[in-house]
Amino acid sequence: MLIQPLAHEEAKQICNWRYDGEYSFYDIAYSPDTIEELTDGSYYSVTTAYGAEMIGFFCLGPHAQVPGGRLAGLYGGKDVIDVGIGMRPDLVGQGRGADFLATVTQYTIDTFQPRRLRLSVAAFNRRAIALYTKAGYRRLAAFDSCGTEFWLMLYTRPL
Repeated sequence: MLIQPLAHEEAKQICNWRYDGEYSFYDIAYSPDTIEELTDGSYYSVTTAYGAEMIGFFCLGPHAQVPGGRLAGLYGGKDVIDVGIGMRPDLVGQGRGADFLATVTQYTIDTFQPRRLRLSVAAFNRRAIALYTKAGYRRLAAFDSCGTEFWLMLYTRPL
């Protein structure tokens, strides 16, 4: 897989992705501000080798944080990077999540050398929680943000 900063055309593609049912929670509406955020350098595309097809994207830092978690003071700490992950809707549920997550995790560790990675996931997203748990993420806390329960999960890289 190839990782590179998210380009303008890729940002527009992501704004057209539509998830089924309750997962529509993750749909991103198009606006100039959204495109500006997605291309500000904290978002990355994950494509097949040679960049032929976008598999998903991820972001690092404050854009990966959820407002309710900020209000609860859950995002402090040293040597930790917050990660937000999104896979293309038509690829969800096809068994590609483990490789996608491993690619994002390894890239983040290799590039930024954090001791820990932290992510926030909607509590209803059981398949993502199962994937993260299997990959070594552990639940730290639960919090509410705009009426949705989220879990804060932490991965500590082996020494």
